[in-house]
Amino acid sequence: MLRLRESIVSHLLSSPSAPATSPLRRLLSAAAAAISPNPAGFAVEEYLIDTCGLTRPQALKASTKLSHLKSPANPNAVLAFLSGLGLSGADAAAVVAKDPLFLCAGVERTLVPVVDGLAGLRLSRPDIARLLSLVRSNFRCRSIVSKVQYCLPLFGSLDNLLRAVRRSSYLLSSDLDKVINPNVVFLRECGLGDCDIAKLCYRVPRILTTNPEHVRAMAACAERLGVPRGSGMFREALHAVAFFSEEKIADKVDYLKKTIRWSDTEVAIALSKAPVLLRKSKDLLRRRSEFLLSELGLEPAYIAHRPVILYYSLEGRLRPRHYVLKFLKETGLADRDWSFYNVVTRTEKDFVDKYICPHKEAAPHLAEDYATACKGQVPTNFRFLLQPKVG
Repeated sequence: MLRLRESIVSHLLSSPSAPATSPLRRLLSAAAAAISPNPAGFAVEEYLIDTCGLTRPQALKASTKLSHLKSPANPNAVLAFLSGLGLSGADAAAVVAKDPLFLCAGVERTLVPVVDGLAGLRLSRPDIARLLSLVRSNFRCRSIVSKVQYCLPLFGSLDNLLRAVRRSSYLLSSDLDKVINPNVVFLRECGLGDCDIAKLCYRVPRILTTNPEHVRAMAACAERLGVPRGSGMFREALHAVAFFSEEKIADKVDYLKKTIRWSDTEVAIALSKAPVLLRKSKDLLRRRSEFLLSELGLEPAYIAHRPVILYYSLEGRLRPRHYVLKFLKETGLADRDWSFYNVVTRTEKDFVDKYICPHKEAAPHLAEDYATACKGQVPTNFRFLLQPKVG
């Protein structure tokens, strides 16, 4: 076994990506020197604490999965492997704590071939170390190489792939041929490009790893919202209905009709334009719609044709911008009525440039008052706007 560990270290040291003067070589050399012959009476829990760096509670929990170990030989080889990849002691401890069986992985049989395969995909050792720290147990399966090879072009970069894996650890463990690829193929048939699929995964992490029949059912539900496949809004519609039951969707539709006083036709129009309204909380929808209907006096039909207005924060955008427009009109700095929808959908920079900067001399406090209002407060200069007029 000692000869095996020496051959493992030798294999890693001889890698073209580890030059003679590299930190990798020095780390491996130190790790190799630390490998000791098999002692009598191997105590797993103490090994996890003293050698792997786990806390006592972590070691106690992990040791239940390693009771079959009679020697530190393979764990030592694994630790040398992790060190050779550049994982710090803390990083290695985190891997072992989350996946104790990683210490039982075959280094030459499994781990080294996985590293070689990932290096063949042009992943650097630091990249591979990041992936290992994130996927842990999945790294013990040689199939991870083919899954990374499939997913890299789909997500565009390793950083994007790791972002998706952080949201769903099943992305690199699900069956590629029976689950992931059929879902990707189907979503492409629905008109989604790879960039759209990646963005959908960030928001609906399980979309690629769920049963393909369920994904097809979600697509049918999205179409029933009035969003056809191939349209630019279809990705949003899929996000809106993903993993929602028919009952939950119907309940939210009824709530929208009751709260915003929409007819069947108006709610259908609104959801075809802004399907993610289905994922907004009822309290949020109530407060925003009350403001738009009661304080601004907008008609339900106006909102139905411009439903994205309900996406914007009441405290951070809708109310502060209303204050600015009302201030300009009440003080005579503006004598026209603006489309509130056009005002509220402007970027922050465009809004400030058009409605605040031109009045720096006449209303020098306006920019500061607007910033204060965006924090949920009502500046003194805006308070007169809230007082009812006496006729």
